[in-house]
Amino acid sequence: MNDFIYHIPTKVYFGKGHLQHLGDELRRFGTRVLMTYGGGSIKRIGLYDKVVAEIRNAGLELFELSGIEPNPRIDSVREGVRLCKEHHIDVLLAVGGGSTIDATKFIAAGACVDFDPWDFLDITKRAPINNALPIVDILTLSATGSEMDAGGVISNPQTGDKIGRVAAPMLPKVSFLDPTNTFSVSPYQTACGAADMLSHIFEEYFTTDKDLFMLDCFMEGLMKTIIRYAPIAMREPDNYEARANLMWASSWAINGFIDGGKQQAWSCHPIEHELSAIYDITHGLGLAIITPRWMKYCLNDTTVDRYVQFGVNVFGIDASLEPMVIADKAINMLSEFLFGTLALKSTLPEVGIDRTNFAHMARKAVQGDVLHGFVPLRQTDVEKILEMCME
Repeated sequence: MNDFIYHIPTKVYFGKGHLQHLGDELRRFGTRVLMTYGGGSIKRIGLYDKVVAEIRNAGLELFELSGIEPNPRIDSVREGVRLCKEHHIDVLLAVGGGSTIDATKFIAAGACVDFDPWDFLDITKRAPINNALPIVDILTLSATGSEMDAGGVISNPQTGDKIGRVAAPMLPKVSFLDPTNTFSVSPYQTACGAADMLSHIFEEYFTTDKDLFMLDCFMEGLMKTIIRYAPIAMREPDNYEARANLMWASSWAINGFIDGGKQQAWSCHPIEHELSAIYDITHGLGLAIITPRWMKYCLNDTTVDRYVQFGVNVFGIDASLEPMVIADKAINMLSEFLFGTLALKSTLPEVGIDRTNFAHMARKAVQGDVLHGFVPLRQTDVEKILEMCME
């Protein structure tokens, strides 16, 4: 395995009753707060009023940016940057799911520079991210893990791009993770969140790199946790144990711990980003549709051992069966979980996507060259995977 450095200094308040510390944590960074959030669900569940009360009681000055979209847009980032500069914001408070937190990260970075924040993401520029305003977040949806990592993904409808970037200055300083704030999440969004979490793990687990056995066991434990508790949370939305397990699993699925120094690129995420860039579908749903097909496409005599380990250790498949039989069963069991148990749509036509943009999306996914993932993928490979998603 490769050497690596692991450093995640995000302070986490996990569980009920910690919001009383919000004012003190924000005050550590200054007195002028920009609160960002999405479409208003935090008001419906009463969280907005609680947060505002804590900020006011702490004597802090509050400004707001609402309406951050799912698959957050660069225009929302630009507006946030404008507000930060106009009001001399000291600290950003993101209240919501991954979309809100992702947008807030680039607002925080954009507030520290004089150029357009899209320059951070534009592949022809990739402007450096050397500084960012401090970020505190209150999570309301278990999915992306953005509450405990330094990455984010932003869409630009004008260019048809959806691009991610990781930079240490964008790592949240403090995260408030209260599972009760996810009680109102719908079964559909819970299912999409579970698919997103699983994909984060698969992108690291399915590898040809030499792994730490400990990390393999950890990833398999995360997968089993999601598979166990996502259906419970869908049936019983206020089941605290289920919501707590999903919330903590989402953070650890992508906070860098399971990476273990791996060098390979992710595969399913670049492909899905092209789908949601053009068609604006839910990210987790797109990943659910792509992932089993990608797994089937990558299965061969060289990679089969990884599928065997996955099938035996996660789904409990009989280890005495032939390797290819185990691999096929594992892919089928994953598909049944995603499309049967979680009831997610299973094909691209079901979400309104046809073959029109396959070549364009595939070319962008591999950036015109080769995607060096679990199995190297060229444009033609990605087109074939997309074709498999049609039925």
